[in-house]
Order: sequence, then C-alpha cells, then structure tokens
Amino acid sequence: MSAGGGPHLAAGPWFTPFEPQPLADELPERFPSPFDEGAPHALACRAAEWLQRELRAGRLAPGLPASCLDTTAGGKMFGVLAVRAPDGRIGFLRAFSGMLEGRWDLPGFVPPLFIRDAREQLEPSGEALVKRLMAREEAFRQSPERAALLAEDDALVARHAEARAALRATHDARKKQRHARRADIAASAGLSEDARRAAVHALDQESRRDKAELRGLEAEHDEARRTLSPLRARLERRLRAMERLRRIVCRALMKRLHDTYVVPNARGERRHLRDLYASDEPPSGAADCAGPKLLAHALTQGFQPLALAEFWWGAPPPAGGRAAGAYYPACKDKCGPLLPYMLEGLSVAAPRPFMVPTLPPRPLDIVFEDEWLVVVDKPEGLLSVPAKDVSVEDSVLARLRARAPGATGTMLAHRLDLDTSGLLVAAKDARTYAALQRQFAGREVHKRYVAWVEGSVRGERGTIDFPMRVDLDDRPRQIHDPVHGKPAVTEWHVLERSQGRTKVALFPLTGRTHQLRVHAAHPLGLGAPIVGDRLYGHPGSRLHLHAEALSFQHPATGQRLTLERPAPF
Repeated sequence: MSAGGGPHLAAGPWFTPFEPQPLADELPERFPSPFDEGAPHALACRAAEWLQRELRAGRLAPGLPASCLDTTAGGKMFGVLAVRAPDGRIGFLRAFSGMLEGRWDLPGFVPPLFIRDAREQLEPSGEALVKRLMAREEAFRQSPERAALLAEDDALVARHAEARAALRATHDARKKQRHARRADIAASAGLSEDARRAAVHALDQESRRDKAELRGLEAEHDEARRTLSPLRARLERRLRAMERLRRIVCRALMKRLHDTYVVPNARGERRHLRDLYASDEPPSGAADCAGPKLLAHALTQGFQPLALAEFWWGAPPPAGGRAAGAYYPACKDKCGPLLPYMLEGLSVAAPRPFMVPTLPPRPLDIVFEDEWLVVVDKPEGLLSVPAKDVSVEDSVLARLRARAPGATGTMLAHRLDLDTSGLLVAAKDARTYAALQRQFAGREVHKRYVAWVEGSVRGERGTIDFPMRVDLDDRPRQIHDPVHGKPAVTEWHVLERSQGRTKVALFPLTGRTHQLRVHAAHPLGLGAPIVGDRLYGHPGSRLHLHAEALSFQHPATGQRLTLERPAPF
C-alpha cells in the first residue's frame, strides 16, 4: 500500500511514495536538524502518521503483530525518513531501533548498518564465548564451596554482633548503676576523704574491667575470623578475576563488532564507527538507532534525505520517559557524534532548542503577602528562577525583586517547573527563608496539586513510591532507577472522570524534579501522562498540572497558613 492508500510501484522494497505527491512548498528548504526539540517537519510527520496508522491497525510485519510492542519489556523507537528517490518521486523509508523480537530485519524496514557477512562470522563464536564465561562465573558464584564459606562467615559475624549488643546492654546498665553510686558517694556526708577516694577508685576499676571485657570479645571474634577471612578473600579475588576476564572479552568483542560498521556520509565518504567517537569506544547500540539506519540506507541507495522523525510506540520502557506516539529528538549520547558526520554534504538547519515562552510583563497574581513572605499564583510558562541561559531573565523571582526597592533579598522557598502553574512561596529575609526551608525539608509543608491525565486511571486512590534520577543521556528528563535513584513518594486520589481523561489530586511527600509528571506517566505510577506534557507524554496547548493548595506554619506568627487557588483548566 502507498502512503496515500493506493498501490504504487516502489523504488526498491523499502521505499513508500507519498500519494498525492507533496507540492514544492511542502518540502523543507534545508534538512531539519535531527536534534530539534520541537515537532519534526510536517513532511516527516506525514510519513510517521502513516506508519502509526499501520501499527495502530496491528500491522507490523507478516507473522509479527504490533501487539508484541505492548508487553512489559516495553515498546520500540521507530523512525521515518522522507526522501527523494532516484526517479524523482518523494516518499519515505522506515526503521526501528536495535532488534525487534530478536530480529534485525523485518519486511518493509531498512536493514541494519553493519556489514552483514563480517558480523555473521564474528557474532556467533563471540557470543558463545561470552556466554561460557558468564556461565562459569555464575557457577562459581553459586558453588556449594563458596556458599558454605559465606554462610559460615556471615553466621560468625551475626553471632558476634549479637554478643556485642548483649555485652553493651550489660555495660550500659552497669554504667547507670555507677552513675547512681557516684551520686550517692558525692552526697554522703559521713564518708571520710580516704573512703570517698577508695569508693570512686573502685568504680573506675569497674569501668576499666568493662572496657577490657569488650576488647576481649573483639579479640576473640578477630581470632575466630582469622582463618575464614583469608579463605573468603581468596574466593572473592577469584570471582573478581572471572568478572574482569569477562569484561575484557566483552570489550574486545564489542570493538570487533563495532569494526563491522562502516558509516557513510552525504559527501560520499566512509569512516569506521569507532573513529567517530573520542573515546574510541562507542556506547552500546551506537549506529543501531533508527536515525543512523535510515540515513545510511538512503545515502548508499541514492535517495536524497529530506526530513527525519523518530517516535516511540508501544508500552513505555522499564525506566519510563517515553509515551506511545510521541516524537523525540535523536539521542545525544549515541547519535550526537554520529549523525552530524552522516549529514556532512547536506544543507542542514541548526538545531531548534526548546525556547522559554515570552510572557507579557503583567504583574504577578499575589495571593498573600505580609512583611515576612509573599505567595504568588505562578502562571504556566514562567520560570521560577532565572534560567542558566542569561538571555532569559524573566522569572517569578526576578519579577518579585523588581516590584519594590529593597526586595533583592527575596528568595523562593521552593520551585515549580516552567510548565506547571500554581502557588509558590517566597521569603523576604534570610531568617524566614531558613525557617521555610526547614519545614519543606521536614515534610511539614502540605501541598496539593490537581492534574488532568490521559486515559482512565485504575482505582480511586493510592500511593506511588519508586526512586528517580535524571536521565544522563537525555536531560532534563527523569527516569525510574531502583539502584541509583532517590526516593520519590506521591499520594493521589481521583476527582473526576470525563471523556477518556481522569482528573486527580496529587500530594507529593518528596520533592524530586518532575516527580508528579514521572509518577503520572510511568506504568508503576498512574500509567497516564499528564495532558499536555511535552516531556513524558504528548505536547499540547499547556501542561494540565496546577499547585492549587499550600499549607505551612508562618515562621513569624506561628499560625498555620492555608492558601488555595483553583486550577485554570
């Protein structure tokens, strides 16, 4: 089927022509940067919408329904590249990132970038060796010898900890008794000075005996472990040696695999993949993203690249941060050094970074103010504090400080995202600021947000609790990371359901960056992105997230201050 719905002879098995053909003014003047933060070019979106219709209808490949992308393993990043074919027709190519269901090739999708024969000769034996090393390592890790030794050593440590705790409890009780006896000696008027000194000396001796008893216990433990510790250390050294050998073999194999990638550019030049990365070690999966696959195929088959779009389809990845149907720029970690080289020889537009909107300089909406603090209703699209980019000076803080002479000491006690509206409190002096900060840090400030989320949320109320951290490859997005993430907890309950959306109240118990947005979008949370969320869902006219209530103890008066401002949506 063609892009317009009717049959058409394609220029090769991967090319799908547009029908009707786009007009000249619908073509981009320059190739749009693949790192654009905004929406892709309309021509690339047209191709992406065609592919999304196919996926929505369940058509992925013969014998492979699109429903395979809805499993807990997560979906897949897809890409389309609008091109001019050698015969002059305008159409597009399509690709998926990495492998799909264990396959590099699917009908209709461009092939991978690597040299197939070289990889097929290298990969089976290399993977088999790595698997043997992993199996040997795991067998040793689970060996009866190691398990018995670790269990014996752990039991010894546990017995010592128990004995030490019991002895300390005994010593603490004796210490309290000695304190009481010292007080009695000091208060006794009938004791002679010599008798008093002798009694105090006896108490000191008891204290020294307790310390000696503790040292004896520690020495006994050290002696008991003297035999086990070297044996345990020897086993751990052997295990680490196995791990190092596996890593060395993996790195060597990865270098040889990377050497099977020869990367073309629009000038007709070719370079090995590793030559394009400063460290000589490309990240895992480099050149397997949809963008490099598409460009490599176009450049080697005589197609003129016109515009690229990449989007996610299927269930979110385990770390979150992706929504089905949403467009994403090329990743900077893997594709940052790669795509600019591939595009050399084309006229490429500069990347369009996300721009902070310019809001009219109208006065802030003051909800409460006295001589110590001020609470404002921050509009969506206004920064809380000035941006790192010095060209963007407008912010809540800047406007507060510009209201009156002497306001330069004003400090925000917390912040709201650029896209979030609602109540924001600022202190007018350092003492008030420090007091508010202590309340925020001690979770004594009660905050209530309201949001509309996409879809029907399961259940009526609950608690979301999973750790988060910044996505180092895609700042400022945040992701779920059970190992390196920081705790993030949100309580919620449903307020309303209407037209396929759910209105929820959100109560953050921690204050992580983008916490509510990630907790809403992630499958471990509500599994429903906030309406209009350009980072974790689908862009819209605005983010439907509003801080509608704030309650805290006034640092100066001691009174509980509770403020509300309804959401504007």
